[in-house]
Amino acid sequence: MIKHFLEQLRIQRWDDHRYYHHSRINQSLHFVSALSFLIAYVMMVFDPLMSALIGWLVSMTSRQAGHFFFEPKGYDHVNQATHEHKEEIKVGYNLQRKVVLMSIWAAAPVVLYLQPTLFGLLSPWTTAMDFARETAKLWLVIGIGGLVFRTVQLFFIRDVETGLVWMTKIITDPFNDFMQYRSAPLALLRGELIDPGLHLMGENLEEQHA
Repeated sequence: MIKHFLEQLRIQRWDDHRYYHHSRINQSLHFVSALSFLIAYVMMVFDPLMSALIGWLVSMTSRQAGHFFFEPKGYDHVNQATHEHKEEIKVGYNLQRKVVLMSIWAAAPVVLYLQPTLFGLLSPWTTAMDFARETAKLWLVIGIGGLVFRTVQLFFIRDVETGLVWMTKIITDPFNDFMQYRSAPLALLRGELIDPGLHLMGENLEEQHA
């Protein structure tokens, strides 16, 4: 069972990489995101609220900026798939779901500013530092909630294993991304905008199907 679980994890990682990480800019931003997420993981032990601020303000913004602004969204010749098809088969958060999640994240401090007690759920903030820490609490809940919500949703629309594999992938992505994309910034400095390795992979796939 463990071997099968790890194989499914490998497949989800590989599909995520080959479908959604062609851009060297996106890969470089994922490297930055991985570094800051690792720092946030350490900070979780000492200060969970600071961890939430790092995770959302640095890790998530850099990570999602790479997907939204730099990743190609035309026809994927490497994988012979349209952007719409990739969005439809995406296991986790596709761009549409990410828009919803990031909108909730962005709206949280606005709601907290207008409702200092969050409709009686929190102690009212009085200083800028209080506001920052209360916002961090909301972002921590949103982050954990987004992970749990999609995991449970996958239990029903796919199966329990797929949900648990995806959750494991998300939690361990910072470690994997750090190793996988650590050379992306140097490749970008050499002028590579698109990962040439993915095109080589596509050629190999065509030879196998020929």
